[in-house]
Amino acid sequence: MCGIAGWVGRKMPEHGAATLAAMLQSIAHRGPDDEGVFASAPGSAASAQALLGHRRLAIIDPNGARQPMRDDEAGLVLIFNGEIYNFRELRGELAQCGHTFARDSDTEVLLRGYRQWGDKVVHRLRGQFAFAIWDAPRERLLLARDRFGEKPLFIRETPEGIWFASEIKALLCAPGPKPAVDHSAVWDYLVYRYVPAPRTLLAGIRKLMPGSYALWERGAFTESRYWSPPDRRARAQQAQNGRESAADANGGAGVVDAFLGQLDAAVESQMVSDVPFGAFLSGGLDSSMIVALMTRHCEQVKTFSVGFGDPRYSELPYAAAIAKQFGTAHHELVVSDRDMVALLPKLIAFRDAPVSEPSDIPIHMLACEAAKSVKMVLTGEGSDEILGGYPKHVYESFANGWQQLPGFVRHSVIGPITHALPYEFRRAKTAVSNLNIDDWRERYVRWFGAIDSREREQLSVLGLNGSAYPDAPPFDGDDDNSSLRRMLYFDQSSWLPDNLLERGDRMTMAASIEARVPYLDHRLAEFVSALPDTYRVRGLKTKWILREAGKRVLPEAILKRPKVGFRVPVNLWFRNEMRDYLLDHLQGPGSLTRAYFAAEPLDRMIGDHVEGRQNHEKLLWSLLNLEVWHRHHAAG
Repeated sequence: MCGIAGWVGRKMPEHGAATLAAMLQSIAHRGPDDEGVFASAPGSAASAQALLGHRRLAIIDPNGARQPMRDDEAGLVLIFNGEIYNFRELRGELAQCGHTFARDSDTEVLLRGYRQWGDKVVHRLRGQFAFAIWDAPRERLLLARDRFGEKPLFIRETPEGIWFASEIKALLCAPGPKPAVDHSAVWDYLVYRYVPAPRTLLAGIRKLMPGSYALWERGAFTESRYWSPPDRRARAQQAQNGRESAADANGGAGVVDAFLGQLDAAVESQMVSDVPFGAFLSGGLDSSMIVALMTRHCEQVKTFSVGFGDPRYSELPYAAAIAKQFGTAHHELVVSDRDMVALLPKLIAFRDAPVSEPSDIPIHMLACEAAKSVKMVLTGEGSDEILGGYPKHVYESFANGWQQLPGFVRHSVIGPITHALPYEFRRAKTAVSNLNIDDWRERYVRWFGAIDSREREQLSVLGLNGSAYPDAPPFDGDDDNSSLRRMLYFDQSSWLPDNLLERGDRMTMAASIEARVPYLDHRLAEFVSALPDTYRVRGLKTKWILREAGKRVLPEAILKRPKVGFRVPVNLWFRNEMRDYLLDHLQGPGSLTRAYFAAEPLDRMIGDHVEGRQNHEKLLWSLLNLEVWHRHHAAG
């Protein structure tokens, strides 16, 4: 796992080498083990040139595989962030094509793979990656990003050419005026709690979309999508590969066994490492399954868990039970409100964006703890988005029937009654509030979003405007899709890459540690997507196929316990320990974002929360982070 940065254009920018050095220094945390640079030799005014820089966190072939890696015979130079899990399989195929190798490295395989297959190499890769390949004879640069967007890549176009990097902070080193805040992106942030790709909060800086590659060739720059999550397409009605007939024959046992085999293969492939590794263990189903399967392929797994002093929000006892069950070398960490206040500005600076999930901070602290003994961890991230693991995936199945009720009953009777319920009924309140939204696009966002469009319009006074529902992913799926697949496609192409995976990358890389996510193996996702919906959500039960597979490897107590989720108790902290911190940032004289909003509705929401009348933790956390991010950007 590493950090990359570079430039391509017609004329080498003035002070280009110094700029690249500054870019690499800004992301040194991503690669503390080594640094390397490449600069094109001076050429004619018409010829293209490139600058490539790399910071390395050595996981595979730690004593070799330095980058930028060159193939001087073909005129190629590669910088690469990520891991290719099937690199040894590809190496064998390339060897049969006549390629030779100097080391056991996925980086060298990627470089030879481009020489053999060109741009189509991305279709053969099984892994997480963002890379750049400079092809000097053709005067072209290839940029590519993995299918689900596990690894980041940002782009900034200037008159001098194209700048790119693993993190936004590196692009701020590029020459030219400092990018301004994009107010239309702020508008979307208020709804989503993150900025949907390809935009960021800064005008002129964008993300390369997941499953996409970009080509700069002799001055022309194009972007293409090579893969989409399979749930984008409506599922074929006929039996696929005999899976449904097998399900009919033995109650689905054969399908469950096949799924478990696929998941086990994904876990085993992602354990490839030449340095010590471990796993994040929450004690829930997702991470417990990963740890259980890891123990099949490793004598002892190191596990790391985080919790809180309040037992209502802590899963540490469940994690400890799994650690004991599978004999792991277990480590625990407890987080307090003081950690949140102390670390929030620092982690917003690492993320280059608001920390949209309170759990980002404990994840970073856990990564710092793990980094004392390992350089790589496997996590359970992505399971809910692939397998249908959230309550919304169940609630959404009732949407059509619910909206057949008269509007007066839904909005004027049931809505106000549930709104007045105390916090303990938060799931019922959320379900009724969201099911009352008729537009499915807004409803899909609102399940996890901060505020709906009406609330946003009441709150905003600065004319913030944008499109919360762009005519692009995540809403370009097949119209014939089931509601479950349509929602999962949104989760996989927006919520997952732009929020969860982005935070996972930044919070772990800020601690110089790599995280891998077996549930996002694209072959596993394609296998599950080919199954009937009931293999994911069956009645009121989420992740049905994973729960059935879990019966083969996990204790019954883990399978039966209710989903807690990794909830940080900020709703309580905002009323107590973090109250003054919140009020100072949102109502104090130094607030930079208060002018965005109408004072009366903002102060009412704050008052309702801190006095315990309503729970607005999502919105208040989002606004607090937006304020801290503005202060960081203004000072930077």
